[in-house]
Amino acid sequence: MISGLRADAFVESPAASHLTVRKAVMHDIADILHLINGYAARGIMLARTEFEMSEAIRDFTVVALDGQLLGCGALHFYSPTTAEIRSLAVHEHAKTKGVGRQLVEALVAEAVQYELDAVFAFTYVVDFFNRVGFHVVERGALPLKAWKDCVRCPKFQACDEVAVVRILRPDHWADAQPQPWGPLMTAPTDELIQIPTPRLLTPDS
Repeated sequence: MISGLRADAFVESPAASHLTVRKAVMHDIADILHLINGYAARGIMLARTEFEMSEAIRDFTVVALDGQLLGCGALHFYSPTTAEIRSLAVHEHAKTKGVGRQLVEALVAEAVQYELDAVFAFTYVVDFFNRVGFHVVERGALPLKAWKDCVRCPKFQACDEVAVVRILRPDHWADAQPQPWGPLMTAPTDELIQIPTPRLLTPDS
């Protein structure tokens, strides 16, 4: 869940007009792994394997300049109506070129193309996500399966990321029952995630 982004990854730059934004292809895997696993070695992101990247490559969008990969991000689907923006990473030397903004905007545009109702993300740069239409939500309100990678996260017991969501189709979102996130920025409640517990069997069951 953790991303390799900081606020300076979203700084506007004249160089942004020369960036190439495109869907990732198989020959990008080595560069994406080098970028993500470099952050993973510092405890900032989750490590990925070549096998995992091969399975997920169609989720990824990359930003390049003069053929050099500068950043990556993925749109990971969780339901027919929602997806997570994840695996956001920008090279250290490219963090003032607007790469992060280009990635997020491209991933949101892809979500719109797929007619999703909403996208969510875990982030340290809440102010940026607020400026591009995301709202803070209680992390406990996220769909339960959105936490499936958390057990592998180095910050699982002390997560300090913030959950944000951008509603893309308000009418559809308002009509959805039940709403996965509930009201924006709600207080934690036991009704947000119901974790199944085993039922004790009796001889009469």
